[in-house]
Amino acid sequence: MATALSRSAGPQTATLRPLGAMSLAGQRAMPFDPQNFLARAGDGRTTLQCQKQQALFVQGDAATTVFYILEGRVKLTVLSRHGKEAVVALLGRGDFFGEACLAGQPVCLATATALDAATIVRIEKATMHRVLHDEPTFSELFMAYLLTRTLRIQEDLIDQLFNSAEKRLARTLLLLATVEHTGTSDPVIPKISQETLAEMVGTTRSRVSFFMNRFKRLGFITYDAGLRVDRSLLNVVLAS
Repeated sequence: MATALSRSAGPQTATLRPLGAMSLAGQRAMPFDPQNFLARAGDGRTTLQCQKQQALFVQGDAATTVFYILEGRVKLTVLSRHGKEAVVALLGRGDFFGEACLAGQPVCLATATALDAATIVRIEKATMHRVLHDEPTFSELFMAYLLTRTLRIQEDLIDQLFNSAEKRLARTLLLLATVEHTGTSDPVIPKISQETLAEMVGTTRSRVSFFMNRFKRLGFITYDAGLRVDRSLLNVVLAS
């Protein structure tokens, strides 16, 4: 836990007390608020206003920072040695990325790019370690995120191994709609290219175009101020 020196009258003596435990007036400080911590700059945190297609880090860069999305979307892509690119994650508000540096990963294994204008918090590795150690409420929030992300990765792997490209596309659209508008009955996905969808699904752009036209014809999706996804698209995912 972070501490502050509290000196006695003697010149050589000092005691330690936790930072934030008491205010200067002798009153107990406010409880730690994870959302307030993530929303403000300072103490190893920097707020970035990112432009569309701005790279936050590139595959091979030194891994020294954790990022948190306040607003906007970020895609993580990997590039093979043969030049083939794949989208491994599309992240939105409330998501962390770059967290592998906390486990000792020396370099970034993917490239992180803002899909549109975004507000991102950049958190130094040392600051993350300190807050995770000192603040149980933040540790719980971060652990819950990591567990959810791990389950999602496992589901994505199963999806790639066993489902057709059409089912994978339907699941991807439903997940994007759920992420953007949790709890709504008529979710709309912000503009996303068919090329990006193809990279996420692991197929060609022409196949994505073919399936999107079919989904539109069947009433599963419509184009109205964005891509509107009807929940009946789940029938495609559940079909045997």
